[in-house]
Amino acid sequence: MQHITALLSLVCILCFTACTANQEKVSEQKARVFVGARIIDGTGSTPIENGVLLVEDGKISKVGPQNAVEIPEGTEIIDLSGKTVIPGLINTHGHVGDTKGLEAGHYSKQNVLDQLGLYARYGITTVVSLGGDGPESVAIRNAQDTATLNRARLYVAGAVVTGNTPEEAVKMVDENIAMPVDFIKIRVDDNLGASRKMPAEVYQAVINRAHEKSFPVATHMYYLADAKALLAAGSDYIAHSVRDQPVDEALISMLKEKKVCYCPTLTRDLSTFVYESVPDFFSDPFFLKEVDTTLLNQLKDPAAQQAIQTSKSAQTYKQALQMAMDNLKTLSDSGVTIAFGTDSGPPARFQGYFEHLEMQYMAKAGLSPMQILISATGDAAGCMGLKDVGTLEAGKWADFVVLTKNPLDDISNTKSIESVYIAGNQVPEKGN
Repeated sequence: MQHITALLSLVCILCFTACTANQEKVSEQKARVFVGARIIDGTGSTPIENGVLLVEDGKISKVGPQNAVEIPEGTEIIDLSGKTVIPGLINTHGHVGDTKGLEAGHYSKQNVLDQLGLYARYGITTVVSLGGDGPESVAIRNAQDTATLNRARLYVAGAVVTGNTPEEAVKMVDENIAMPVDFIKIRVDDNLGASRKMPAEVYQAVINRAHEKSFPVATHMYYLADAKALLAAGSDYIAHSVRDQPVDEALISMLKEKKVCYCPTLTRDLSTFVYESVPDFFSDPFFLKEVDTTLLNQLKDPAAQQAIQTSKSAQTYKQALQMAMDNLKTLSDSGVTIAFGTDSGPPARFQGYFEHLEMQYMAKAGLSPMQILISATGDAAGCMGLKDVGTLEAGKWADFVVLTKNPLDDISNTKSIESVYIAGNQVPEKGN
């Protein structure tokens, strides 16, 4: 009996020692401080040189220059000297979980998770999926407010609302709200004359019902006249560029007075025609590190390229892209808030990479690197009502990207990713 008692005592001591060690290990992991980097915080403020970012329990507790931030004793220190830290990028218009390869129709929980991992590895730490989202995505969203997260955050719109009558459309709104979603999404577009546009009485009913239930409405559109009509009807978010003609003062005034954000999605239009020949980015290592190269052979197929070259819609969108870029510059110069978004996710709109390509096209349109970064961080969060992401400030989730080059020198330097952190956790490499 004495032997048993002694053995039990020894087991208890060992268990206590192990448990204590584990508790100390967890405690040690709670606080990490990242030092020495240039910090661009997403607010538009002057970058912090030789900055300090203190992370506890997945959130930022302190941020500032090294001489102004006290580092608690025992905190794990990660030296980022010579690097630049930016907030995790936010895509306010993507689609998650439906595509595999170059095919749509493969929506599943695993595909959603795989694509959120892909976005994260490219530094896109939050994605607003504006359509095609089912209960699986809602469950994934519901589980993301945790200090253990290491993949991109997700917000959803559910099914894109359609209907030939106000009653049909409102029924879809109610079904989405019951999930519940974060946004309601509608399309008001005739696809260059190829389909019937949602009538005004239908989209007005959708907007009214969504607002009655306190849900914001994001609207897909193409034409200037529709953008104005949707704003007058109460649309909360313009989810594409005006592409048929130059924007005018009336639209600018409406956007500013109603405080509605404008999402250009330049690479959406690029994707419709860019595969008429071999795109330059097919040789970009930053692109190739994640893409299945068998897909590139399909896109290089001469017959497929010829079809795009002779496609009236593709060539129309090719011209529309320049109009979209001109309108982006006009709206930005006029003080309209620009929300970064790409419409990535459908086939051949490569998630993660297209976000960096979008930033390059925004620069071609005339926006400065700082304007682009703000649109993809602080303003993106503000436009979508996301409270705990978008800027590197105390109380926000520690979602950030470590770059080896300064993106303020050249926006393409956002591709110089050394590491990505979400809730203070380093995003694993592909396959890990």
